[in-house]
Amino acid sequence: MSVAENSSARNLEFAERTAPEKPAESRFLLDDIGWRLYDFLLGELGNRPGLRVTFDRGRLEFMTLSYEHAWLRRRVGLLVQALAEELDLDFQGCGSTTLRNENVERGLESDEGFYIEHEPLIRGKKVLDLSRDPPPDLAIEIEVSRSSLDRMGIYAALRVPEVWRFDGEILRVYGLRADGTYEELAHSLCFPFLPLSEAVDMLKQTFQLSESGMPRALRTWIRNHLPEWKGNAEGPAIPTD
Repeated sequence: MSVAENSSARNLEFAERTAPEKPAESRFLLDDIGWRLYDFLLGELGNRPGLRVTFDRGRLEFMTLSYEHAWLRRRVGLLVQALAEELDLDFQGCGSTTLRNENVERGLESDEGFYIEHEPLIRGKKVLDLSRDPPPDLAIEIEVSRSSLDRMGIYAALRVPEVWRFDGEILRVYGLRADGTYEELAHSLCFPFLPLSEAVDMLKQTFQLSESGMPRALRTWIRNHLPEWKGNAEGPAIPTD
């Protein structure tokens, strides 16, 4: 190796050692917290962007969210919205609304949530009460980093039928079983025709697009592939022509 090459190698090694790390998503965990205090803190904090509060039977976690987390959340949410719109499905997004039920002593904010099958039951409502209202049909979990609490267990206790987990590379879909646990599925319950690997490829292709440009690209992609998907899929989520 020449002197110049050796110098370049040392410079590269130094740059790798000193490169700034990806901003972390910090967590703060408290034990022995009662429901009333959890409810009070939610009221005091309000719906603060970039902060997620998770409650699981006396354990309370505050978690700050990175820009990457919010960025991925919006893109997966736009994919679901484009699918529903192109299929002419009635839906209601609930964003990162706090989902909680005192009867099971659990609560959390999903990254995105959607009512599809049960949209008529919450249409026009401005307040959700999971002690009497159904949970969202689909919840989105972005996993840039993971919570220290069992968020899937909380979703199960709240009876959310379907959860998507996306880390920027792999999309995993989980369906709630009759025994109250989740199983990983090969296809979405809400969109059984959707090839998951193709959906991830499409999401990655749109990463360089603006938020306003992405829906147009998604709708074009869905329209181009919908005839093929309709021919291959089973289930009531695809309207007949």
